[in-house]
Amino acid sequence: MELVVRKVTLEDAEGITNVLNPIIVEGLFTVLDTTFTAEEEKEFIADFPERGVFTVALSEENTVIGFQNIEPFAQYTKAFDHVGIIGTFVCESARGQGVSKQLFESTFEFAKQKCYEKLFAYVRSDNERALAAYVRQGFEVVGTAKKHAKVRGEYVDEVLIEKFL
Repeated sequence: MELVVRKVTLEDAEGITNVLNPIIVEGLFTVLDTTFTAEEEKEFIADFPERGVFTVALSEENTVIGFQNIEPFAQYTKAFDHVGIIGTFVCESARGQGVSKQLFESTFEFAKQKCYEKLFAYVRSDNERALAAYVRQGFEVVGTAKKHAKVRGEYVDEVLIEKFL
């Protein structure tokens, strides 16, 4: 699949919500439980941490088909400045076509430029596809947080994974 991966802009807000909201509504691949408007997403992008990394994957038609972001692990101490929390989302029609692989390649480079040394993620334990995608990119499982989230009244375990850049 021919696509472009670049840093996010405010103009990407609607495309991001078009990717994210169906995933939230489906309720199977994320612990997010509330959809977002394009305006809310614009605010999120505008307020995104300066040390953050936020990339989008665009199809040949220049449509957002996936995105990835890294936020600082904690801002209350400098002890975690080298650690970022990563999230990855790909629209259903583009899954299995290498979109996440290209996002990872680009995001890892931006993360190194922003002095991140380690990336950390929480992945739903029942999201085998996402977990496999992260493992293919060199992430290692470091544990499981039992009943870490409660989505639609059901507890969900989250697998904790990390990668050193």
